[in-house]
Amino acid sequence: MYVEIRSVTKTYRGSTVALDGVDLTLGPGVTGLLGANGAGKTTLLRLLAGVHRPDSGTIVVGGHDLATTGGRSAVTRMLGYLPQELALYPDLTGREFLDYIALLKGIDDVRTRRRQTDQLLAQAGLDGVASQRISRYSSGMKRRLGIAQVLLGDPRLIVLDEPTAGLDPEERLRFRTLLGSLGTDRIVILSTHILDDVAHSCPRLAILDEGRLLHHGPTAGLVDLAEGQTHLLESTTAPTGDLTVVNVTTTASGTCYRVVGTPPPGAHPATPTLDDGYVALLRSARHEAIAP
Repeated sequence: MYVEIRSVTKTYRGSTVALDGVDLTLGPGVTGLLGANGAGKTTLLRLLAGVHRPDSGTIVVGGHDLATTGGRSAVTRMLGYLPQELALYPDLTGREFLDYIALLKGIDDVRTRRRQTDQLLAQAGLDGVASQRISRYSSGMKRRLGIAQVLLGDPRLIVLDEPTAGLDPEERLRFRTLLGSLGTDRIVILSTHILDDVAHSCPRLAILDEGRLLHHGPTAGLVDLAEGQTHLLESTTAPTGDLTVVNVTTTASGTCYRVVGTPPPGAHPATPTLDDGYVALLRSARHEAIAP
């Protein structure tokens, strides 16, 4: 199964261009969708989920065209979607909430619902609190419950919008473990602005910037973009010039700046990371945009 996005454009009121001619093909496995706030990530996910429709272009999921009523219905049946803000019902227990969502997804058989609900509560590490009201859940527990409702009905397309936002390090690790258990036989799209989540969970990534697709390919390929551009510099003042400061570390001997771009005098080459590759990509795109 594949997701095929062709020349998709979406503009909101006020002439705000959210997506600008995006072409993207996604196959089975976990793909990270990376970009700053306002890059167009949420808009693209809402289009895939059928919440919004593009102004132009086509989106085909598993051979089903989202521009048609039949296509949208077919995709809805194979979709698991976690928006940024999931509407939970605080007076329900975790088990009652999953049972309710399972009914909405058309899982009518009581035994099937019970089996899936129990299995997913255990998978999400919530079986011990399944009878507690959601109002008593921590933010991390609520996000894990959100992931559990996504997996009801064994969806072939899973769309996750900023699932780790606001989670502490321990909850983020729990999420990565849960994500890793989904397997490679379905399409999982993880939208985030947290590079660490991509590095640990996504073999492939797509990067949006101001509504345009800048990069799509293996995650390791992004690191290569910063090869020869990443340097370390110890200095008492912030470096200037055609460079971007990626990180600043205070050491016993002074302040160390990690930079991407034209190295300042006294800088030493460093092995690039995913952060460096991301910065190098954005620098290249913006230099091209202002070139005469």
